[in-house]
Amino acid sequence: MAAEQQPQQPPPQQQQAAEPPEGKTQWLGTDAAHCKEMVDKATSRNPMVKFMLQKMEESGCGVGKEFIQVEKCDAEVGGGFRPPDGVVICHNHLGTQEEINHALTHELVHAYDHCRAKNLDWTNCQHHACSEIRAAALSGDCNFKMELLRGNVALRGQFQKCVRRRAELSVSKNPYCKGPRAAAAVDAVFDSCLQDTAPFDRIP
Repeated sequence: MAAEQQPQQPPPQQQQAAEPPEGKTQWLGTDAAHCKEMVDKATSRNPMVKFMLQKMEESGCGVGKEFIQVEKCDAEVGGGFRPPDGVVICHNHLGTQEEINHALTHELVHAYDHCRAKNLDWTNCQHHACSEIRAAALSGDCNFKMELLRGNVALRGQFQKCVRRRAELSVSKNPYCKGPRAAAAVDAVFDSCLQDTAPFDRIP
């Protein structure tokens, strides 16, 4: 009898790295209504978020108002992507406009990857790792200010260290990629996926 095939459906939610934003020691959120206002502001005014939404549209995956949902999240994460349904922003863990902007951009990179790669399999650790590397690199998660606020400053290579750290954290939350499989997957695709800056011309 043939071996049972792994299911192609993604885990329930591809979640952002379990690391509080801006170097905080804990997640600090706001109420759902205020969070929704900040999400609306980000989608109408933030250049990065607007750019990602535009590129989703150009790739044939335009999103409606229901694509981005504000929810109370039990897991200590800022947000997630639930393919193919959309993006979740966790109002009880994000409390500032900057945090919302970064989280939305991060999750929209995942949504863009899911749109452009028709064979993307979220149960495949290397596929997931590649999208997490790209999301960490392209969303501003690892810019100098964010890392400085986290207390992570090195003379050389801090950006790459941050991208790797955050990608490993996120991939390790995938039930198919527990333990050393997360780090191994990130290692296997790190260089090639870091160089893939689409839909940007270069890392913003």
